[in-house]
Formats: sequence, structure tokens, C-alpha cells
Amino acid sequence: MADHTPAVRRRPPLHRGLTRQVLILVVLIAIAFGTAIYMGVRHPYSSPQGRRSVEPLRMTIIPLAPQGKVPGAPDAASLFARSPAAPFAVGAEGIPLPASRSTAHFSDSQVVTALTTVKDYLVRSSLYPEVLSGREASAARAMVDSEQLAQFDRSFDHPAADGRHAPTGWVVRIDPARARLTGDGVRVSGSLRAAETDPATLEVTADHTFVYALRPAGAAADAPASLFTVRRELAFRLDNDDLRTHQLQLVTSYVQAGPLACAEDSSAYLRPLLSGQTAKSGGPAGTDPYDPDSATALCGTLSTKAQPSV
Repeated sequence: MADHTPAVRRRPPLHRGLTRQVLILVVLIAIAFGTAIYMGVRHPYSSPQGRRSVEPLRMTIIPLAPQGKVPGAPDAASLFARSPAAPFAVGAEGIPLPASRSTAHFSDSQVVTALTTVKDYLVRSSLYPEVLSGREASAARAMVDSEQLAQFDRSFDHPAADGRHAPTGWVVRIDPARARLTGDGVRVSGSLRAAETDPATLEVTADHTFVYALRPAGAAADAPASLFTVRRELAFRLDNDDLRTHQLQLVTSYVQAGPLACAEDSSAYLRPLLSGQTAKSGGPAGTDPYDPDSATALCGTLSTKAQPSV
């Protein structure tokens, strides 16, 4: 029996080095796969599917008609000095950032970013000469959330007094055929406030009064100037995507402006009454109660206290 070959053939020894390499490769693949799943769940920026739908802007524009002739003077500085805007700051200095602190789900730096974004939009939409004169609105458009751009573009392409598509709800836009800016800058005063509305959204409210010195379009440099006042009460929402891209969602826009005539349409342009002019008789445009998409046309009276004393 000892002289015969064994009935069972012995296997060659396993290459232990190769087995260890395969095992390490499997472990690495498992770790990479688990990391990919974890990062997909914990991604710092919300996915488009996870975002709350962006609401369309709701806007209200109220013309304020003067009770008599609009006061004027050759020197715009003297008008400012004798008006309620005398203590106002000039330009962006009138939009200071408030003291801020973190919220339950947003850091202090994120709150500051939200406030800074809103201030930038206010400057672009209320102080940029090319926006005020109606030449273009791209500076403000660049800051609007992408889901509101269709409404923004329709507002400028097809203005309508329907509470949804008035350019003057997005920006301050003065009819260039009626008036031009003059003086030493726009006077501004107001406040900003930020608050968390839900774990994914910051809301910033802005309430500012802008006072512009105007002269008639095409008039001489020494033509009488007058003041035009626009109060903008705006509400904004910003989520993580907006904070990252320096954009915002404009939710409500409540505008009071005067001196204006109630009978004129203020949706496409604000058409100020200038020095020496009076408001024509007639109320605002009619409201159709049978049209569910129509907005109520409103008009107010500009207090004499809001006008400069001349």
C-alpha cells in the first residue's frame, strides 16, 4: 500500500497575499458606497426636489395724490432741508444692517448673508440710475430667485395692474418721458429685520422710504425741482440655495408713492407730478368684481406734512 499513489490529490497552497488584497478591495468598495449614500442624505444644500415651491410675488401700488400744487424750488438741497427727509442719509448709507444673531437653524453668518443680500437688492432696485430711469432692470433681475424669473420677465414685457405683473412692484421705475433725477443723491431711511419662519427658510422684512429730487424731462438745469417720495414695504424669503447664490424670493411688495395722479396707471412706470402741477380729477382705474384675476385699484391722498415747506 505504501508504494502506491494516495487516492486524494493535495491542493496547492493558497496565495495568502492575493486573498488579502481582494479582501481589502472589497472593504474599500463597501466604504466608498456607504460614504456616497451618507453624503446623499446629508448634502448641505437642498435638492430641487426638496425645496418648497416658490410663491409668486403679490404686489400693491398706491398712488398718493397731492391736495394742491406740488411745491418746488430751483435748489433741490433746500427742498430736502425743508422736508421730512432732512435727517435721512444719502444712498445706501440709509440702509444700515441691524444687529444680527443666529436662529435655531441658521448661523449668525447666514443671517448676515440674508440681510446683506436684501440690502443689495434694495440698492439695485431703488438707487441704480439705469433702473430708476427705466433703461434696464438686469441689475435687480440678477438677484431674483430663478423660479420667479418668468414672473419678473412677464412683468416688464407685458405690464399689467393685476397685482402680479407690475414692474413698479419689483423696482422703482420713474417715467423718463416725465422726469429725470437731479440733486445730490437719493435720501433714504428705514429698517431691516430677519427671522426664521421654518427650519429651511429665513424671512427678511424691509420698510424704507426713498426721496428723489426730480426736474421735468428735457428741462434746463435751473428748472424748478420737486421731491418724489416712495415708501417700499417688502417681504423676502431666502433658503439655503438663495444664501449660496446671493439671490432671494420677493414675496410681497407694498408701495406708496407720491405726488401721483390717481387716474394714471402706475404699474409700468411711476409718473410723478412735478413742481407747480396738480392732480387731475378722476379716481383710479375701475375694478371688475367679476374678474377673479383683477386687483383692486387703490389711491390715497398725500399729506401736506409730507411735502417740503416753500
